[in-house]
Amino acid sequence: MAGNQGTPEAHRGAVADAVSGNWVDRLAPAATRPYLRLSRADRPIGTWLLLLPCWWGLLLAILATGTAGWGDAWIALGCAIGAFLMRGAGCTWNDITDRDIDGSVARTRSRPIPSGQVSVRGALVWMVAQSLIAFAILLTFSPAAIALGIAALLPVAVYPFAKRFTWWPQVFLGLAFNWGALLAWAAHAGGLSAAPVVLYLAGIAWTLFYDTIYAHQDAEDDALIGVKSTARLFGSDSPRWLRRFLVASVLLMGLAVILAGVGGSPLALAIALGAPWGFGWHMTWQLARFDAEDGPTLLRLFRSNRDAGLLAVMFLGVACLL
Repeated sequence: MAGNQGTPEAHRGAVADAVSGNWVDRLAPAATRPYLRLSRADRPIGTWLLLLPCWWGLLLAILATGTAGWGDAWIALGCAIGAFLMRGAGCTWNDITDRDIDGSVARTRSRPIPSGQVSVRGALVWMVAQSLIAFAILLTFSPAAIALGIAALLPVAVYPFAKRFTWWPQVFLGLAFNWGALLAWAAHAGGLSAAPVVLYLAGIAWTLFYDTIYAHQDAEDDALIGVKSTARLFGSDSPRWLRRFLVASVLLMGLAVILAGVGGSPLALAIALGAPWGFGWHMTWQLARFDAEDGPTLLRLFRSNRDAGLLAVMFLGVACLL
């Protein structure tokens, strides 16, 4: 296996910003690699960023209702599988709509469609296949969650076009990527309340934080081809805006925990409030290391948001055990 990792064949068609030595490049059958790369299976951070709000919503719902069962284990697993599939379908849709733009940007011209590894027709078939499997999983959830899952298709469909008409495409990404906080809460509780809505807003502020960091990698290329982003909008003022998004996400997550009530247990509430605390400290660590001109550091900080989100999961999970 180690020998295969170093061969030209193992890395043929590899995407420029993929994780070095990822499992797709090393282990996946050659015929499947272009499609797995299209789904960003070689870059798992997007799946984590889609999944983590689902787990936040589920754990907060368990705390609010004071009940948990095997059905919640399936919700957690179903959300994980669904996040992988819908992130893949969303990225496929994004690459179909952005194929001309991606060919003009250094970081993205190696993606499967602009590099000629996958045709647009093949990408469409792949997108539908992933979506149908995800829909089958969604049908095992509550009616409210099913309705929310179907409604989520709207922000997913709109997001790739947002950078063409607004300087704030990261808002549309946040609307799509944090929908799971609503869906997972509804899957457990059967409906929505104020707490998951506020948690959803916290997730959107978080997305504005991490995706502004990410967008700074492409700021120069985006300016040349006329693509809008918060990174270009904020420019040298980005640290100030990032701090605002940090504060907003922490305060909103804390408010969501308080609104959920966490079963009336003071100890559970105190531990659950550790979620926004730990989450916020990690974002503060990122902000201290932000350098808009350092591409590798920007990518490393962006990927580190998996750990920021998992800190919140950890505190909420511990509170659920009380």
